[in-house]
Amino acid sequence: MNITFKAQEEKMYGTAEPAVTLPDHLESIKDIFHELNGMIGLEKVKGLIFEIYAFLQIEKMRKEAGLKVNTQSFHMLFKGNPGTGKTTVARIIAKLFQKMGVLSKGHLIEVERADLVGEYIGHTAQKTRDLVKKALGGILFIDEAYSLARGGEKDFGKEAIDCLVKVMEDKHDDLIVILAGYPTEMDMFMETNTGLPSRFPIKIDFQDYTVDELIQIANKMAKERDYNLTIETSRKLRDIILDEKISEYNFSNARFVRNVIEKSIRHQAVRLMSKHVKLTREDLMNILPRDIVTTQINTENNNNQENAAIS
Repeated sequence: MNITFKAQEEKMYGTAEPAVTLPDHLESIKDIFHELNGMIGLEKVKGLIFEIYAFLQIEKMRKEAGLKVNTQSFHMLFKGNPGTGKTTVARIIAKLFQKMGVLSKGHLIEVERADLVGEYIGHTAQKTRDLVKKALGGILFIDEAYSLARGGEKDFGKEAIDCLVKVMEDKHDDLIVILAGYPTEMDMFMETNTGLPSRFPIKIDFQDYTVDELIQIANKMAKERDYNLTIETSRKLRDIILDEKISEYNFSNARFVRNVIEKSIRHQAVRLMSKHVKLTREDLMNILPRDIVTTQINTENNNNQENAAIS
């Protein structure tokens, strides 16, 4: 029987506050799972993370009971379009692994091709080793990792891949490497080096958010900033999201929603500045349909609003 992530969390800690104070490390783990559970959607991702947590917890119990323990590699492959929560989940995993004793520090170093690839022979290996040194005790998160394979055999990106394969083996006891990028490109990237696929046993697919999930994310973003999307505003945002998902090949999901919300907050500010009455708390909080615009800014209307606000 499948158990939802929320049900798993309730089984672990219960729905009510515990009668006694939990040990600090368990209290922290509870907070980490609350953070993860607070993310919209991603049920399969959450389930896999709980699976890893359960494995680590049972391994600790087996060790205490004098039983054999299994050693596993936790290097991971994150496949998904932009704005699907890959970096956020990586940070949560880093914190969880630190609390579980897998990593000594639990920090995340986020890099891309330019941070790893040098300009001359030997430079790439040194840059890669330096970044690995910074990431020790935590997670080295390489976004758009497939770009390392671009440029052919003579490109220094291949040197970075070879160096990564070696350090992953040498530093496996206190370093986790996560490669992230678009699904198709990442599949092709895995074929560029015969040693890569076996070194990333954990593969997580980050699905695009549904329109309903994106509306939930938008409302959550607004609420966190003490703003409110009216019912009519949410309807308009839904139409904008539908249009964008249809027209864009690589739709940026929550990133797109965040950009729209931040832009609407600026537009709301311009609209409110044009009012010549005392603003209420509701005025300051509500984002109206006219504040929500697509990525294309109507410069003429924007200038008219600014001029009205200044006059």
